[in-house]
Amino acid sequence: MGEHRISRPDNKQQVRAFMQAILDDIRALELMLERGLIEDGVRRVGVEQEMYLVDARGLVAPVSKLMMEKLSDCHFQTELASFNLEANLEPMYLGGSFLREMETGLNKVLNQARQVAETLGLDVVLVGVLPTLRREDLVTSNLTPELRYECLNDSCLARQNRTIRLEIDGIEHFESTFDSVVIEGANTSLQLHLQVNPESAPRLYNLVQLLTPPILAAAANSPVLLGRRLWHETRIAIFERVFDERSLAQRIRGVPTRVGFGSGWVRQSLVELFQENVARYPAIMTRCLPESSLQVLERGKIPELAALRLHNSTVWRWNRPCYGITDGQPHLRIENRALPAGPTVLDEVANAALFYGTIEGLDSEYGEVSQRLSFSEAQVNFLAAAQQGLDAQFTWLDGRRVGARELLLKELIPGARVGLKKLQVPSEDIARYLELLEARVSRGRTGARWLLDSLARVPQPAYWEMCKSAVETMLVKQRTGEPGHTWSLLVPSAPQTKIPVCQTLAELMTTDVFTVHPDDVIDLATSLMDWQHIRHVPVEDELGNLVGLLSSRQLLHLLEASRQNSGQPLAVKTFMERNPPTAPSEMSVIEAMSRLLATKSGCLLVVSNMQLLGLVTERDLLSAAVQLLKS
Repeated sequence: MGEHRISRPDNKQQVRAFMQAILDDIRALELMLERGLIEDGVRRVGVEQEMYLVDARGLVAPVSKLMMEKLSDCHFQTELASFNLEANLEPMYLGGSFLREMETGLNKVLNQARQVAETLGLDVVLVGVLPTLRREDLVTSNLTPELRYECLNDSCLARQNRTIRLEIDGIEHFESTFDSVVIEGANTSLQLHLQVNPESAPRLYNLVQLLTPPILAAAANSPVLLGRRLWHETRIAIFERVFDERSLAQRIRGVPTRVGFGSGWVRQSLVELFQENVARYPAIMTRCLPESSLQVLERGKIPELAALRLHNSTVWRWNRPCYGITDGQPHLRIENRALPAGPTVLDEVANAALFYGTIEGLDSEYGEVSQRLSFSEAQVNFLAAAQQGLDAQFTWLDGRRVGARELLLKELIPGARVGLKKLQVPSEDIARYLELLEARVSRGRTGARWLLDSLARVPQPAYWEMCKSAVETMLVKQRTGEPGHTWSLLVPSAPQTKIPVCQTLAELMTTDVFTVHPDDVIDLATSLMDWQHIRHVPVEDELGNLVGLLSSRQLLHLLEASRQNSGQPLAVKTFMERNPPTAPSEMSVIEAMSRLLATKSGCLLVVSNMQLLGLVTERDLLSAAVQLLKS
């Protein structure tokens, strides 16, 4: 859970004092390790469940503060986006019936959230990235109004010239800019914690790094962002790139991002990771600490290491080292942040069974993995898993090349079975979770593949309706508990005799828009109009900013007049309308009709921060008006 007792790093002296506190905390941690004060021989697990809040239409509902008031439960907390919530389970001992307890606990907190959401006419859904997420949802007004998130937002924007640019190449191409880190709220996950003994911590951390790619491939559930089919686990790209605050020089040098897989294997201690965090990443927020952790330690007390923990919470390694205190005993643990939420609680616990089972079952067999695989190859494996899911190919130990499905079925799932038996997990529980995984991997049907295969059955303009159907299906199946690999592909809607009633321009606009640049030859624009049977061509500059509009009506008159006076090819900028009518995507259809009537243009250009999102013609609005009158 994130630290909320913080302040802005506005004062340089305050920042220096906070940095000194972090350094003291690192030294105190080293001393506790040297003196054997870190808990040993006790192994616990923990779980954090993130979720989306949605309305009856399957669209995000930014009401987390109201939900928190009604829940009034310390196991819940807000997230960066006000349409997300997080629930935390109590720590459990690793072994025995812990997986069943995890499933019961997750269902309990989800049912609790659902019951409160129902009083507001809402629901909760588990998915890595919500398929019905819209551009207008990712705005500053949906940033949770807490100082922690405001500091994250301000820091990120300050280091990226006030604009966050996100580009992802996947099955389709996505590129856009945002004025807020709320885009990071597109991601929801299931975060798994494992308490480790100090002596085995470095080896186990490296093992977790090795195992994360194939486990991620089996769990992928985030293939769509804002109507674009991208990676099987698009969360990885979103989170890493939104918080990529590196300068050009740092990028050239290959400095790792604040969100990422890391820069190398751990050699001797998890302290190395805390040291690297301090060395590479400046403080985003600070906290006033009245006493040094070294002074606390010398008084014979256990220090909280509050400065270190706060700074560590702003460096999002996919496998993050953590320090904590339980029942007065300090401990170290590994937090896995790579796995998405959903498709169901049962699926999530099956992923957890694979995670904990392989660590226990393959540790002795694999040994020190850093001696058998280069770190760069492990990084490539992680990227391949995020992009391709179960279709990924990995470089495994000792240079062996193997596909994700083969590796999982022949090596990792059997290894997890061995590990869970060592942990004395009941045989019926092992069968419940690992047989589910075997079926999922054998069929190749992750949550990501289910949605991608469903979308492949319809043309791009029908994606939106298919994504709405996907969310409706998720809400039903997550209540019944049917695992994701058993879900039937979505059936495309039958051709409709009437246009669905649209409430906003985001639902009405055409996004597949042909554009030209100001210095293009004007004949290109006229040819586009002829070839594509369109009457409007927006004009964008090299940075993608909207700078004008060409319409067939004005173009015919101006072009004929110019041709009579010049035999030279003419530029688009000579004819374009330089201040075309624009509208935000969240504008209602009724407001858009009024705006269009007030102009001489036959269309409205839908924009955000001067970036063209889509186009709405007078014919589109007329059709929408007819449907509104009929509804």
